[in-house]
Amino acid sequence: MKKFMSLAMTGVLVLGMAACGGTSTESTEAPATDAATTTEAAATEAGSEASSEASSEASTEAGSEAADAGSTGTMEGFINVISREDGSGTRSAFIELMGIEQKDESGEKVDMTLPEAQISNSTSAVMTTVAGDTSAIGYISLGSLNDTVKAISVNGVEPTAENVKSGDYVVSRPFNIITTENISEVGQDFVNFIMSTEGQAVVEAEGYIPVDGVSAFEGTQPSGDVTVGGSSSVTPVMEKLVEAYAAVNPNANIEVQQSDSTTGVTSTSDGLYDIGMASRALTDDETALGLTPTVIATDGIAVIVNNENPISDLTSDQIRQIYTGEIEDWSELN
Repeated sequence: MKKFMSLAMTGVLVLGMAACGGTSTESTEAPATDAATTTEAAATEAGSEASSEASSEASTEAGSEAADAGSTGTMEGFINVISREDGSGTRSAFIELMGIEQKDESGEKVDMTLPEAQISNSTSAVMTTVAGDTSAIGYISLGSLNDTVKAISVNGVEPTAENVKSGDYVVSRPFNIITTENISEVGQDFVNFIMSTEGQAVVEAEGYIPVDGVSAFEGTQPSGDVTVGGSSSVTPVMEKLVEAYAAVNPNANIEVQQSDSTTGVTSTSDGLYDIGMASRALTDDETALGLTPTVIATDGIAVIVNNENPISDLTSDQIRQIYTGEIEDWSELN
């Protein structure tokens, strides 16, 4: 019996040791599995980071390329053409200089401005419209240009007073005042001031090209009222001239009325204005009415676009095609 019990206990011990040996193996293998899992996770994370980094670099590069493409001066979308009204001296000069005015079969000059063009009746109205519309294009007096809009180069030449004076910028025209032989003493005194050294200094200070060969003003300080009216392009510099004249002749009362060049001519002829303003040369028919034009300055015509428009230069032919409707979309200029 004792021998039997001894054998039984020996068997239990053997089985226990076998069980312990199995547990030890499992315990040793478990960390190996965890290590493998950890290694795999680390590799996945590293791959993810590398992928993310590569993606980030690709994204940055793509963004850089997009930015470079945006700086090439391309533009898309329908062109909103802004023009001055009939009777505007600026429009008259612009359509002639840009070839928009063309002869028909009978030899008559015809304004071929796009019928759908949006009409603005003053320089400031054109600027306001273009400043608020990224698709717009317009034209204004160079002397009235400010930073609310962008003036583009024409045929590679920037619109500056220096380039107008040198003749390199060809889109220019004269500023005229119109008088009759019946002009009053005070009206003539004001004209003399405009055509003096002092008056032309005002013209130059306002960004226009002054007239050469003038002399110092010798006024007589006459009293009276004078009505000056016409071109909205000439109006800004005329108002400055009135202010300067008031400093040397406080006896005069001069009123400036803004309209357009044609109204300036006809109203002077009709006696409604003492002095007319026209931002163009007079026609033969107009001078035949007994009117005397006097050039007081030369001004460029600036072609303007919205400040966000990347276009910075157009040829005269492209401008003509835009204003006659042959080019309708900005993408056609890219």
